[in-house]
Amino acid sequence: MSRLRVHAFALSLDGFGAGPAQDLQNPLGVGGEALHAWFVPTRTFQQTFGRQGGTTGVDDGFAARGFENLGAWILGRNMFGPVRGPWPDESWKGWWGDEPPYHVPVFVLTHHPRRELTMKGGTTFHFVTGGIEEALARAREAAGPRDVRLGGGVATIRQYLEAGLVDLMHLAYSPVLLGNGENLLAGLDLPRLGFRVTEHVPSEKATHIVLTRG
Repeated sequence: MSRLRVHAFALSLDGFGAGPAQDLQNPLGVGGEALHAWFVPTRTFQQTFGRQGGTTGVDDGFAARGFENLGAWILGRNMFGPVRGPWPDESWKGWWGDEPPYHVPVFVLTHHPRRELTMKGGTTFHFVTGGIEEALARAREAAGPRDVRLGGGVATIRQYLEAGLVDLMHLAYSPVLLGNGENLLAGLDLPRLGFRVTEHVPSEKATHIVLTRG
């Protein structure tokens, strides 16, 4: 069976994966963009958005691994966009323009139905109203033998962790303190959930931790 993986999920040193007051102007919350200072300069990030150049090394190596052997993604609704409640229309098509960086089926968790949305480059957004297990079942069916990547946000990853469904998690701790926002691991007993640390690699801009279940 394909694995459910979390990759390149950036955290502050005090455990926050997003800052407070997320909105259209601050999609990662106030101060949240600082969490990704290790990721944005990498060659993997730049190539994902059709640009040339970018840094190589430890950070790029971890970023690149997140795209290997993927057949589908799962996103919480906030990762798709800032719209809340029932969809007023279908004009919002994501944060990424006409060609999102996924290039595989993406399953978006929501309480409000919406028709699937096909974009350039092979990305189709499917809007799932039946909860996390339905989204995972559909993503695994679409992925076939390949893995499914869980993109976040914090609340979505916590739901999958609490349900015992995440197989591997790469966390990138940035040397940033947010003080407030969405805390990923607060109250979670990771050893009880079956996780152990399998990699621990520092770089100039982050400390990369890989947790594997089982």
